[in-house]
Amino acid sequence: MAEVYSVRRRAIRTPRGPATICARRSVFLNKSKPGGKPIRIVAGQYRRTPIAVPDVPGLRPTPDRVRETLFNWVNHLWGGEFAGKRVLDLFAGSGALGFEAASRGAAQVLLVEHDRTAVASLRALRDKLGADAVRVHAGEAMQVLRRMDASRFDLILLDPPFGQDWLPRLWPLLPGIMADDALVYAEAEAPLQPPENFEAVRQDQAGAVHYGLFQFAALRK
Repeated sequence: MAEVYSVRRRAIRTPRGPATICARRSVFLNKSKPGGKPIRIVAGQYRRTPIAVPDVPGLRPTPDRVRETLFNWVNHLWGGEFAGKRVLDLFAGSGALGFEAASRGAAQVLLVEHDRTAVASLRALRDKLGADAVRVHAGEAMQVLRRMDASRFDLILLDPPFGQDWLPRLWPLLPGIMADDALVYAEAEAPLQPPENFEAVRQDQAGAVHYGLFQFAALRK
């Protein structure tokens, strides 16, 4: 399989003065020191469980505040009902997004990750929690997507490495694995520009990270 570095590049909080803007963006776009401060699951069955950041250069999990915003959106759209929902986290990294969905009661959460250190960390956390709904797949994102002909997900989480033009390649493949009324969450280092057949449900920005929730336009008619 072709290699893909499944790393999460995140905004780092710094003072808001004009003199710090360029420095903040530079730190954000470059690889961080391996490892990092543990984060925690925000809500649900596994609330407050720490998630260790694997020793993978450049990996930055989605911050607690952004995850809370995302799942508040989803909770509202789903009427608080996660039971029976299937979730795909295609660039799992630390697993922060996927385990958040599992914590809130998703029936099945598939975490896809290529980096071996990150995969081992995901499996260790799954086993520690006894999270039977979580499956961890070691593989390259694009190849995994192309082999999912019979799969249908209610929520697809896309937090690919920045600066590699992943999203334009991923959007065309998503409709084939989306359940009725499925949602797609995406993060990027620039304003999100999905193809015309996807409509924005909610969008926001945290520092240099742009994120949003989308739906295949045909499903909303």
